[in-house]
Amino acid sequence: MPTRETDISTGNPALDDILGGGLTCNRIYLLDGHPGTGKTTVGIQFLLDGIARGERGLYVSLSETKNELHAIAHSHGWTLDGINIYELIDASDSLNAESQYTMFHPSEVELGETTKRMLQEVERLNPQRVVIDSLSELRLLAQNPLRYRRQILALKQFFVGRDCTAIFLDDKTSSDTDLQLQSIAHGVISLDRVPTDFGDERRRLRIIKYRGREFVGGWHDFHIERGGVKIFPRIATANDEMNGRKQPTLLKSGNESIDKLLGDGIAPGTSTLMLGPTGVGKSTCSTLFAATACARGERAVIFTFDETKSTLIARSTNLGMDLVQLEESGKLEIIQVNPGDITPGQFAHMVRQSILPNQEGIPASIVIIDSLNGYLSSMPEERFLQIQMHELLNYLANCGVATFLIVAQHGMLGPTNQTPIDASYLSDNVVLFRYFEAAGEIRQAVSVVKKRDGRHERSIREFRMTNGEIIVGEPLYDFHGVLVGTPTYTGKPGDLLKNRGKDV
Repeated sequence: MPTRETDISTGNPALDDILGGGLTCNRIYLLDGHPGTGKTTVGIQFLLDGIARGERGLYVSLSETKNELHAIAHSHGWTLDGINIYELIDASDSLNAESQYTMFHPSEVELGETTKRMLQEVERLNPQRVVIDSLSELRLLAQNPLRYRRQILALKQFFVGRDCTAIFLDDKTSSDTDLQLQSIAHGVISLDRVPTDFGDERRRLRIIKYRGREFVGGWHDFHIERGGVKIFPRIATANDEMNGRKQPTLLKSGNESIDKLLGDGIAPGTSTLMLGPTGVGKSTCSTLFAATACARGERAVIFTFDETKSTLIARSTNLGMDLVQLEESGKLEIIQVNPGDITPGQFAHMVRQSILPNQEGIPASIVIIDSLNGYLSSMPEERFLQIQMHELLNYLANCGVATFLIVAQHGMLGPTNQTPIDASYLSDNVVLFRYFEAAGEIRQAVSVVKKRDGRHERSIREFRMTNGEIIVGEPLYDFHGVLVGTPTYTGKPGDLLKNRGKDV
């Protein structure tokens, strides 16, 4: 039996981390949320954890039957053996005319009787963990805030000194938020379910209050799946968990011209923005960095939002990158993401898990997010994207992971190219790709416009993907206006026609 002032687990390791180590034992807690947000599931997990530790648990149900609770447990693959379930549901004869009260208001009789039976059961079993589901039934019986608050205070005083940790569930059926109840509880956990315009709904939780304890504030996404509630804590919970890992040397692409543009390579722990219209070579160039890192014995992870895994593999194979062999060796992981079925918190959790050391003890050194346009689609509101991405990039930088962010601009040619979001200030390096027209041909150009941690080449070079190769040509000395997509040729006309179809 845990002693006073020690912590006990909620049965969910992620929730324990958010709470700063779990729940202070021998206190009462409020777990509130609208119907269907997962309160019952969290409560059962709490009791099951106690059973596993040899502690007696009691589930007091004021609204659900034993059969319903067993059905919920069965859906998660659990058994409630060992948990005492006490039903406090009105008897069937309450609908009979003979059972209706005439001299006393029903609340004066039913509330006192309900509370009395509940406390008698707690005294009889003397459990270490109790879940009361739900307080909305007591609120309805009390019928006025004063009686209800007094009843909750009486319950709190009853549990004090009993070496018992109690979680009260509340389904928020009252018209107003019950701040009085929150003020009585030692800690308050709130569950929420938010519908989205498209795709799956978003579930999230936050800690509203926890006396005497530092906790991770803000909203944390979660899913209800077989096996319980799976929580994806905000990335702030693990900013330093991988500090001190061995830092690799400069990351090179394996293409001498690209590395020269970038000042001999990308520094570990930096973020690189690949910016340009669709099809210009952004994903291919970043994949080249990943394949080269894997060839050096490092690990890389690619999150693809926009194209299928098979398309990425086929396109890379045509350019001499065997991603299948790299995957089979365990050095490369390609994760296809459906923006409609993922929340920002879940994606951040996926990234955190993907860079952890594999079975050989090798952590990932490169993460590619292809693309931010697809990531933006997973956000409920666009203004949150920069904050989410800022936290994620800071975390990856602390871990020494180089990140490549792919952003597809709207439009193909000319000065109308626009980005869905300005992420350039978040990135340490910015590589700009452009289409331009010359001698009746559509050509591609590449340049590095920003590198925070060192020198880089400032020339604009032609970029080609042809015959299974990635070719970076000579600087475009004879062109002016390539970056805006409307270049002017200042060289000799004969030279332009002579070089038609070749590298400039």
